[in-house]
Amino acid sequence: MTIRSQNESGSEKRSPVQLVRYDELIPCYNAFIDTRTPGSDQKENFTIIGPGVSENPDQHVHIAEPHGFNIGAARQPPGCVNSQHSHETEEVFFVHKGTWSFDLGEHGDDARITLKPGDLISIPTHVFRGFENIGDDMGFLWAVLGRDDPGHVLWAPEVFKMAEKYGLVLLEDGSLIDTNEGDVVPADKKPMPVTTGEQVAELKTFDKAQLRACCTFSKQSASRNRKLIAEDGELDWPHGFEVTQTRLGGQESVDRYEFAGSEVLFVHDGELTIETAGDEIIVRAGDTATIAPGSIRSFNNKSSSDVVFLIVRGKL
Repeated sequence: MTIRSQNESGSEKRSPVQLVRYDELIPCYNAFIDTRTPGSDQKENFTIIGPGVSENPDQHVHIAEPHGFNIGAARQPPGCVNSQHSHETEEVFFVHKGTWSFDLGEHGDDARITLKPGDLISIPTHVFRGFENIGDDMGFLWAVLGRDDPGHVLWAPEVFKMAEKYGLVLLEDGSLIDTNEGDVVPADKKPMPVTTGEQVAELKTFDKAQLRACCTFSKQSASRNRKLIAEDGELDWPHGFEVTQTRLGGQESVDRYEFAGSEVLFVHDGELTIETAGDEIIVRAGDTATIAPGSIRSFNNKSSSDVVFLIVRGKL
């Protein structure tokens, strides 16, 4: 959603804020090679900012402008699984709704951790990971992927076997062919080779303590500002972006300031008012907003309840 308003001359102007509301998210149900595998066939994938790593060229991208990072999301019912895979860039998940199990290793049995709303996990590159909604209600993960082009997913060998059984073929260029719909592999393209044992052996492995060190937890702090991912933050290794969590009490605000880079907000709890250039935009729980570089902005909580939101900033 692009916010527009009238200037003093009466003509239309574009707000520096672009807003994607939770209830207006457009899902893709066949974004990946595992989307017909029982237990994985009910997930909704969203590309909110940037192309993400979707294997479906028809995936809807809500905001295409490069930010230096990608924003995505996954919404899954209880028992729905994302199969074991690896990424070429950083993958950060913030739990907005639900109870989730994150499982590392080729078969998901190297290390496992359970996360709940308000928790965050940063999964390093080149390690197999999968995740499942193990709660009783619909779950929603908000995600940050490193770089404008986050590359392709490397799937565990078993995922290829299951996909073929249900008519899906992944090509070397990272796109997906659905043979059940009559698609065929183009003559000038080849299927992606099944991940080899040598490729699996090259990936990193983690134990439970190492996995826990990749997480922040909602109950660890009730401070107004928490640097979740930063050089001097709770997770301090290089990401290419920073993630801060801010909590505003009733009627509290963040004073006006200017930021020269990309800045994206995600509201986890409550209702936040963003003020820019005379405009006021209300951002509610589950909504994502991006503010144009160089804009003057301030944040206000006009309610009596706390507001909790994330700020993702690209490196200048």
